[in-house]
Amino acid sequence: MLRIAFAGTPDFAVPTLRALAESPHQLVGVLTQPDRPAGRGRALKASPIKTLALELQLPLFQPQHLRSPEAHAALSAWAPDVLVVVAYGLILPAAVLALPRLGCLNVHASLLPRWRGAAPIQRAILAGDTETGITIMQIEAGLDTGPILSQARIPIEPELNARGLHDRLAQLGAGLMVECLGRAEAGPLHATPQPARGVSYAAKVDKSEARIDWWRSAVEIERQVRAFNPSPVAETLWRGEQLRIWDARAALDARLAGDHADFAQPGNVLGLQGDELMVQCGNGRLALINVQLAGRRIVTAREFAGSQPLAGSRLG
Repeated sequence: MLRIAFAGTPDFAVPTLRALAESPHQLVGVLTQPDRPAGRGRALKASPIKTLALELQLPLFQPQHLRSPEAHAALSAWAPDVLVVVAYGLILPAAVLALPRLGCLNVHASLLPRWRGAAPIQRAILAGDTETGITIMQIEAGLDTGPILSQARIPIEPELNARGLHDRLAQLGAGLMVECLGRAEAGPLHATPQPARGVSYAAKVDKSEARIDWWRSAVEIERQVRAFNPSPVAETLWRGEQLRIWDARAALDARLAGDHADFAQPGNVLGLQGDELMVQCGNGRLALINVQLAGRRIVTAREFAGSQPLAGSRLG
């Protein structure tokens, strides 16, 4: 039985902490980031990992950083064999990396060395990758550069958005980490250095990336919609108001008649086709499925079209 300390913060880390709690190993303590202001009232809100740790009645520590003697002493007192890290969000100093007997193991949501960094799920969808996966990595000082202990692959299905992929990878990572720790208990883990080729970086998503450029292809915009659901959500302008696009698909085979569609410019609204609202792109057409005007509820494209004047309208 291993003594495991855990460090994580968001929803993505929850399945791994729960899986560890149900495993034969002993959870000796949980690190998570301090409570942050959230919502319109900006009241302090606990992280999903704090909520679960309290539910499981686990020792909890929420330091601002891990560089202080107090933080190091608290972690040392837990005497962990290994520190499992899942989307913790704080840098682990060298003294922390060296503290557990088996080091610090990370669940990363990509097939390293592709998509090192903060937003591997969104970047994989934006790039049109057909597969991704989970890497269990031994943490070292570099950004997601440590040797690989285990990997598992899953396809990125054409209709899958970031939320759906996030949830699948979170579950996959939990199972893979438990399996890896079972091997660690039995004997030394074999780590493989990451290859020098195929490195790419998943930069943090900026809110400005959510604005749709209708001169891009329908395929690219569809990826943008999928990658930014549920956050920050792809958006455009409708008669000067923000319009969020929650669900859409590239409709390269769309055929519309009677509305001058053959002469449409990117951003032009071409009308309904079935339950989808067609918009001209730089290449192809995007079929809007679910949309949301600022301050209102999410509606279907047909509901939106029934409540808005579409003639001569343009997005952007």
